[in-house]
Amino acid sequence: MNGPPPTLLDIARIYLEPAVEGYARGREVLARFPRAERIEVASHWRIPELREGDPGDYLRAKRGSLVLGVKKSLAFRPNGRSADFIAPSSSNGCAMACAYCYVARRKGHSNPISVFVNIEEITAAIARHAARQGPKAEPNQVDPRDWVYDLGENGDLSVDAAISDNVRDLVAAFRDLPNAKGSFATKWVNRDLLDYDPRGRTRIRMSLMPAGMAKLLDVRTSPVAERIAAIPELHRAGYEMHLNFSPVVLREGWEAEWGELFAELDDVLPDQVKEGLAAEIIMLTHNQGLHEINLAWHPRAEELLWRPDIQEEKVSEGGGVNLRYRTGWKGRWLARFKELLAARMPYCRVRYAF
Repeated sequence: MNGPPPTLLDIARIYLEPAVEGYARGREVLARFPRAERIEVASHWRIPELREGDPGDYLRAKRGSLVLGVKKSLAFRPNGRSADFIAPSSSNGCAMACAYCYVARRKGHSNPISVFVNIEEITAAIARHAARQGPKAEPNQVDPRDWVYDLGENGDLSVDAAISDNVRDLVAAFRDLPNAKGSFATKWVNRDLLDYDPRGRTRIRMSLMPAGMAKLLDVRTSPVAERIAAIPELHRAGYEMHLNFSPVVLREGWEAEWGELFAELDDVLPDQVKEGLAAEIIMLTHNQGLHEINLAWHPRAEELLWRPDIQEEKVSEGGGVNLRYRTGWKGRWLARFKELLAARMPYCRVRYAF
C-alpha cells in the first residue's frame, strides 16, 4: 500500500475510541502512523475541536487529523438512485475539500477521515444482507442483474485505500457474492486499486466536471484529466466503470465547458469502456450553512455556488432547507445537459438524473 501524498494527508494526531486497539485493523492503521499523537475519545462522533473548528482554518484538520472508531450500526438503507442499498460505511469524512460537499453541509465543518476498524463485521453484514435478497427478480435503473451496494456514501474510498486495507477487503468480499456488486464514487486516482482484482463485481463512478470549474470547486482532488486517464486503467483491472457528472454547476458558458469535457471523454475512452458506459447527472444542491463556512475559507467558490438569482429554497428529505435551481428552469437545463451528452456520447446511458 502506497501512502497518501503529504500534501493531502500528513497525520499529526489520531483520535481513537478505546476499543480500536482490540481490532487488527485498528492496530495496523496505528502502526502506519507511529509518530502521530494519540488522543483517546469516547466517541468518533463527539470531538468538539473537529466538529466546531475555525471556519477560516478549514483544511488543517483534513490534512493532519485521523479518527479511528468502531461502526456501531450495521443497518442498510434502500436507495434506488446510485445503488439499491446504502451499506454500512467503512469510513466517514474525507481529506478532500469540495466546496459543495453535502457531508460538510450536514456536519457543519471540515470532517476529516474517520476509519472504522471492525471491517470484518461490516463485510459479514453485507454478505448476510445480499443472501437475504436472493436473485434480483427484474432489472432496474441501478443494474439489470445485481443488487448494488453503495460503499462510500460519506467519503471517498480511493483516498481511504491509502490509509487502510478496508477498501481492499470490501472489493474482495464482493468477488464472492453471486448477486451483488459494490459501488463508490471517487475524485481521487489511487493506482493501488489496480491490484485489488475486482472481477467486475465493484463499480467505480468517476466523478467529473469541467476542468476549469474543478480547479475552483474540487479542492485537493486529482485533476480531471488524470481522473479521465485512469478510467481505462481501472476498467482493464476489472472494475465496472461509470461516470458521475456531479454536481452540474450552472454559469454563463456552461454548455461549452461541458461540451469540451464530453469531447475529451469521447477521445480518451476506448471502445471497451464505451460499450458498458452509464452516467449519473446530479444538479447542484447548496445551503445557507455551507455558504457561510465557504465565505470564511473559500469565498471565490461561492461566486458559482451561491446564485439566489437562479436558485430557490427547498426542504430536503431529511428536513434541511437547501438551495436548488428553480423549478421549471432546472428541468429545462437538465434536458439541455442530456442533449449535449447524447450528441457527443450517444453510447453513454443516463442511469440516473436529478
